[in-house]
Amino acid sequence: MPNISVPETAPADAPAVIPSLKRWSAGAGGVRLGEGFAVAHSPELADIAATLLADIAELTGLSGSAASGAAKVEIVLALDPHLEFPTDNATAPAEGYVLAVDGGVQVTARTATGVYWGTRSLLQMLAASATLPVGTAVDWPNYPVRGFMLDVGRRFSRPEAVRDWIRFMSWHKLNTFMVHLNDNEITKDTGRPWDHAQQAFRLASDAPWLAGLAAGDGSYSRADWDSFEDVAARRHVRLVPEIDVPAHSRSFTRWRPEVGLDGGDSDMLDLGNPDSTELVKAVFDEFVPWFRGPAVHFGADEYARGHSEEYRTFFNAISSHVRSLGKDPVAWGSLTVMSDGAGAPGPEGYDRDVVVCAWNKDWYSGPAAVADGYRVINTDDELLYIVPFADYYHGQGLDARALFESWEPHVFGDGYDLEPGHPQLLGAASAVWNDLVLLAYNERAVYNLVKPAFGVLAQKMWAGAVPGLSFEEFTARSKAVSSWPGKAFLD
Repeated sequence: MPNISVPETAPADAPAVIPSLKRWSAGAGGVRLGEGFAVAHSPELADIAATLLADIAELTGLSGSAASGAAKVEIVLALDPHLEFPTDNATAPAEGYVLAVDGGVQVTARTATGVYWGTRSLLQMLAASATLPVGTAVDWPNYPVRGFMLDVGRRFSRPEAVRDWIRFMSWHKLNTFMVHLNDNEITKDTGRPWDHAQQAFRLASDAPWLAGLAAGDGSYSRADWDSFEDVAARRHVRLVPEIDVPAHSRSFTRWRPEVGLDGGDSDMLDLGNPDSTELVKAVFDEFVPWFRGPAVHFGADEYARGHSEEYRTFFNAISSHVRSLGKDPVAWGSLTVMSDGAGAPGPEGYDRDVVVCAWNKDWYSGPAAVADGYRVINTDDELLYIVPFADYYHGQGLDARALFESWEPHVFGDGYDLEPGHPQLLGAASAVWNDLVLLAYNERAVYNLVKPAFGVLAQKMWAGAVPGLSFEEFTARSKAVSSWPGKAFLD
């Protein structure tokens, strides 16, 4: 068991890992991984060992085996349920790890996820230099949710691209992939009538009663979704699928006009019609069994004003229904606009057992949601949204320098910040919204907009700011470890 008495912060000569190591104690010399190395592991870590071997081969060309013996250098992956960390941060036991290099390499953690994150740091050290520096790293994330959201409702992303996004996130130790599965054109911006508006629902079930709901220009079969879940499990990323209701629901109102507001001439469900709620419940009944992760997002944003009682009833009904299906409900924050605050606790108010994505300060700010008792994910639109090639919401990509110099997950801006590490703040997620449905661009174009700031976001979600590290130095480190393993389509 390595000695984990290390400095309070990682010094300037710590290995160039993105996100950076929390703590690093340097030794003397280095260890060079050679052909024929071995990865020793317990049965519980067999999948991680196999992934590590494949990733090392891809990044370095070196071949190893999952067996101890006569190897010149051995990598040991180990679980230790009693491993202690020099922090009271609750994320450390779940995702923290110790990486020790001294003759061989040992990655130790309480959980398989912690071991996996340790192997990402090891791989980045190998990507930066063929010789591993002797020393001990102790590392853990600041927040349990480190996320990215992709709107595939307005613009289909092919299955191979979705799988690549998962691998890209994992390389940066981001662990929460929100997939926005249905949406539609913003007709007030294009001037087209609703019966000509782009709309899409991206899951395709074989159930006869769902015939006609799935988009004709691209949707995911159960086999496709299973492939996403398989890659996510291997890469220790949680998928959070989102079926967005009762607004952004043109795919439903086109399919079943009788449940649509204004007789179906809209993108909103008619919450005065009880059939609308029952239809949504039935759709969740059908698709939630596809989803392996603990959480499901039901949208709940930007519904028509003036329907506060109907909206609250719907919000509570769907959040309760998602829980009845064994999932934690997640929603976009909308309660300030919809009800002038979350109302009184209990049956007369809003369900508080919902994770709120605080996306807009007017609709429902992070501090307002926290004051009302909600757990919050920072998805602030002004800071974290990309609308590709638009003249709003960072159409050319997020401002990496500004994020590096002034942002962390507790920062919402404009006087709406929370305290760092607030117990109700779960973390943050950036987002891509494909609003411009009439513009021609593809998945690689989106990736090229996202990539420049991705490492900065990962840094701030995992480790926070590093004293004395400049943006230029960070950018140089990022380039040294920019080749992520498993990529097949995006890069």
